Amino acid sequence: MLPSRRRFLLVLGLTALILFLYSSETLWCPAPGPLRRPGAHPSHMTFEPKVVDDPEYFWRRLPTRYPVESMRPLPTQRPKALPKIQATFGKETAQDRETRLRRQAAVKEAFERCWASYKKYASPADELTPVSGSSRNTFGGWGATLVDSLDTLWIMGLHEEFREAVDAASKIDLTSSSLEEINVFETTIRYLGGFLAAYDLSGDQRLLRKAREVGDMLYVAFDTPNRMPITRWDFQNAVRGGDQVAPEWALVAEVGSLCMEFTRLSLITGDPKWFDATEWIREVFEAQQGTTKLPGMWPISINPRDKRFDYDTTFGLGAMADSVFEYLPKMTALVGGLIPSYEAMYTRAMDTAMEHTLFRPMTPDGADILLAGTVHVREDKDGARRHVPELEHQGQHLVCFAGGLFAVGGRLTRNHAHLDAARRLTDGCVWAYKSMPLGIMPETFTTAACASKNGDCPWDETAWRRGVLERAGEAGAPLSRADEIASERRLPRGFTSIPDARYILRPEAVESVFVLYRATGRADLPDAAWAMFEAVEGRTRTGLANSALADVTLTSNTKSDSMESFWLGETLKYFYLVFSEPGLVSLDEYVFNTEAHPFRRLVR
Repeated sequence: MLPSRRRFLLVLGLTALILFLYSSETLWCPAPGPLRRPGAHPSHMTFEPKVVDDPEYFWRRLPTRYPVESMRPLPTQRPKALPKIQATFGKETAQDRETRLRRQAAVKEAFERCWASYKKYASPADELTPVSGSSRNTFGGWGATLVDSLDTLWIMGLHEEFREAVDAASKIDLTSSSLEEINVFETTIRYLGGFLAAYDLSGDQRLLRKAREVGDMLYVAFDTPNRMPITRWDFQNAVRGGDQVAPEWALVAEVGSLCMEFTRLSLITGDPKWFDATEWIREVFEAQQGTTKLPGMWPISINPRDKRFDYDTTFGLGAMADSVFEYLPKMTALVGGLIPSYEAMYTRAMDTAMEHTLFRPMTPDGADILLAGTVHVREDKDGARRHVPELEHQGQHLVCFAGGLFAVGGRLTRNHAHLDAARRLTDGCVWAYKSMPLGIMPETFTTAACASKNGDCPWDETAWRRGVLERAGEAGAPLSRADEIASERRLPRGFTSIPDARYILRPEAVESVFVLYRATGRADLPDAAWAMFEAVEGRTRTGLANSALADVTLTSNTKSDSMESFWLGETLKYFYLVFSEPGLVSLDEYVFNTEAHPFRRLVR
């Protein structure tokens, strides 16, 4: 061969190789620019948005202002042999099997009906309006119901519907949104979690590509001087090259509940950047756990910019904080116990929660149950500036997840006190369902409380009436007035107020019933779940699907024409799994994120 021709072919070959490497979707390239620790002064740069010809690569091409000097390595050691979460189930009788399958079929029918209506009237919008038959976008127009439902379709064996849904979800354009700001937490648990779980179940590579695209987008929200994320994120500002800094105020759950999804994405892809991003957060939370006004727990709001958690005085396992505690034992399960600090943080947080946030409601039948309330810490300025926690005896539907939290954590840590709390908390939410006229628990309520969490707690009519009067702002009124208030406000005995009487198709109560059933095998729990399902499905059913209710204390029609994506993504999934064989999505093989998306665990 002539030398000139050899040179020509060599140049041509090198050119082709460079082009191939540049375009290869499997190539991972570090962020451009010199490596430095977060906090270094950003380089001056401008970024002009261009036409997005390949959305899959769009986010990873953005310049990085605060590159990480060195990534924390993924946990790649052999997972530890953790205790089993699931109980050992015996062989079911023919009658029990028939009952279980009949109930399971009823749940599946409800899902298929809602899914068909969503596809016909709303897809690819975020939500179906189940009364009017229209649609609404509440999460940027990225098909929240579509993505949240992917793993439910697979679990229920609706594989043809699943394939069609994956086709549609693959076309979601994450470079534009109907919202000016996106909620990084909600996007993580719904979209990243939804794609990851559907991939873990099915192995469909399109889902992994989409999960990585979501992950690449969300990773940009961490490009701040201290690598703490922007929780309510103007992502178009990031596209334009605008300044980014972590907020001075954020809900604790929105900062501390990103680790499961980010870690799972790193484990699947082998790219440590997402794991590294949430390791920054874990280290801050670990350092701050003992500095708060209720040491051991983190408050509802924190300061990510200054990494200060000692301002807020409100604590609890409920709304705005819930999943940060939920993810502590679940991270232990996800990574096979390879990050010991998660178990240590869980034990300290739950011991504090058991002491200060759990209470026993006083009930007419003396039920041995617990609820999780809200703690307000006041400062006793007697010279010592002691912090005095005061417990508000409030119940929330959202905090009903706590039974499942204590069940998973109690199993993994072999903590019998936590398992007992799991039982009593789950039974407390079942009691709240049974107590209401529709058989459905409201969003929030308050109760009279027993003097102690343990021991006898006889019914005290006078104490209950006084509680009703205090909640109504009529503490000095005659006790007979309490009966009038209870009648006017439709308060069951034991309840002192119902500030929010809605039911928005929430999953948390049946979630804990499912987890506790899998963890203990208690035979009464499927019956409790069935009673809940019959009440919910019967009262919320519309001509098209199921609707949230404005007031569960009224027997009249109060449907509010709303069906959030978690009805299909969480609530019906958990009902279905209660009535499935225990091996379907076993808790010893999978761990659910806070949006009910199951991730494969690292196991021996």
